[in-house]
Amino acid sequence: MAEPSAAVSPRFREYETVYLLRPDIDKAGAAKVAQRIEDVVGRLNGKLTLVETWGRRQLSHAIGRTRRAVYIYVKYVGGADIVAEIERNLRMLDDVLKYQTVLVNPAVDLASLQIEADAVRFEEIDLPEELEDERALERALGFVEPEPRMRPTEDEYTAEEPEPAAPEAKPAEATEEASS
Repeated sequence: MAEPSAAVSPRFREYETVYLLRPDIDKAGAAKVAQRIEDVVGRLNGKLTLVETWGRRQLSHAIGRTRRAVYIYVKYVGGADIVAEIERNLRMLDDVLKYQTVLVNPAVDLASLQIEADAVRFEEIDLPEELEDERALERALGFVEPEPRMRPTEDEYTAEEPEPAAPEAKPAEATEEASS
């Protein structure tokens, strides 16, 4: 009969997750997502190893009406349940458009892992100076049909329209002759 080992060490794996945030996200929204990830990793005894903000980029295809997104890359070490919990949290946040997780290394020795403090800081995300109205740009370039206008423009209010001609009254004599 085999003797059970005194202490079974948990098996740690290295994962990387890329998640996409709405392009118009503010600092508070991005910080909320970052805090949620840090909390999950800490609560499940994992460790963040690398965090990179790749910035606003063009999407390969539109997600809803969104054609751009803020890309965030996170690399971390944890047990098998850490991925499910991170993805569950990302799914609940409205600011997250998409995410994907990949297993990088199936066996990691947590004791030999060296992590730089600067490498695991989430950067603040600033809104761009001027958000582009992508639909307006597409319309200007002729890629999309113009949307129908609901209200007349100021020019249409001030333009002189010809007054409709009043219906001509038939002389009373002509109507009497027709009826006889």
